[in-house]
Amino acid sequence: MSTGAKIEPRTLKGFRDYPPALMIPREHLLETARTVYRRYGFLPIDTPALEYAEILLGKGGAESDKLVYRFKDHGDRDVALRFDLTVPFARFAAQHAGKLGTPFKRYAMGPVWRGENTGHGRYREFWQCDFDTIGTVSVASDAETLLVIHDLLEALGVGGFSIRVNHRQVLNGLLEKQGLAAKSVEVLRALDKLPKVGRDAVITEMATTAGATTSQAEAILTLAGLEGEPAEILNRLEKELEGSARGLEGVTRLREVLTVASEAGVAPGCVSLDLSIARGLDYYTGLIFESFLEKLPGIGSVCSGGRYDDLAGLYTKQTLPGVGASLGVDRLLAALEELGLLAGNAITADLLVMQFEAGHLGSCYGLARRLHAAGVGAEVFPEARKLGQQLQQAEKRGFRLAAFAGPDERAQGLWKLKDLANREEQLVSEAKLPAVALARLGRA
Repeated sequence: MSTGAKIEPRTLKGFRDYPPALMIPREHLLETARTVYRRYGFLPIDTPALEYAEILLGKGGAESDKLVYRFKDHGDRDVALRFDLTVPFARFAAQHAGKLGTPFKRYAMGPVWRGENTGHGRYREFWQCDFDTIGTVSVASDAETLLVIHDLLEALGVGGFSIRVNHRQVLNGLLEKQGLAAKSVEVLRALDKLPKVGRDAVITEMATTAGATTSQAEAILTLAGLEGEPAEILNRLEKELEGSARGLEGVTRLREVLTVASEAGVAPGCVSLDLSIARGLDYYTGLIFESFLEKLPGIGSVCSGGRYDDLAGLYTKQTLPGVGASLGVDRLLAALEELGLLAGNAITADLLVMQFEAGHLGSCYGLARRLHAAGVGAEVFPEARKLGQQLQQAEKRGFRLAAFAGPDERAQGLWKLKDLANREEQLVSEAKLPAVALARLGRA
């Protein structure tokens, strides 16, 4: 055995461990998302964490490329860790669309990596939970993306939220009217930073990177700051974008999507038109989405996405326009933790089977398996310790119920069932114990 200095147990900056109190809520988020996605007809796929660097680089823009973890593998190949799940999906679609057919609707869940500055709810390794439709430009796919985001956030029980929508063609139309169409990437990248750095810093960056004058930048920010009912903003935009075919096409698309959402029953207060949303990734071409929690807007968007009609074209001659969104699992978990909405989610099982004395482990596991078959989560305490110690562990772990049997109870085929919330005890036969436990748990 080594007698050298111990290695300090620590995690890298921007990475984190997930104890059960966070992993269980995360699994709940993923399972909820999976249920919502499947209801709308999205099917699961997965792609490798590691791709050829050329697959990933240049797709999200120069700023995105700086964040990619890139290295040479053992075969001296230029490889990189995926920074999102959308670019690998575009590669996947180009590679497999012939077999899958289009339109194809997929969801995927997994970790991605970005070497960016860390902050509250922002890590260098984090999970995304995506859904996308590829192979169609229909307004139905755009509207459906909005509906899925809405239903997902509602199903997750996050409380009040708002889904903000915009359209890249509207933004491009505004830039066209200002004579900045050739610098759209630089201007939109600066605009995307507005919530973080403020108006003055955005104007400075537009001047520095795009050569925009102060009056041009001011005009863009003024229109980007329009507030009011979506219909009012769209009517204003039609006048502002007169003569811009691309811009007016974006206005039409926004109006159609908002109409579908309204007719489908989405409450008007849940969706708003926000012309300041640009989305930092360069591959977006159409509708874009960001979603914010009313009680914690400062944590940023928890579900974002948009339309990307040209991304798969980098890998194939086949036309494969796409649209989708991604749930920021880690950011949403951080928000729910701050809002105190994770309480109670760390319960690992409903009932703890305690060992009254050694030598009866088989009967304890026999009861546990009977409970499992009935849908009751049950765990056997691994040692025959004092009952008080086992009960302490049960309460610490958050169990609702505990069961044990001494010599007298075993002789009669009975178990003592203890409700840890109200301290009530009752004698129950092993055959009836699952039904009684379900009733105690409110699941009869």
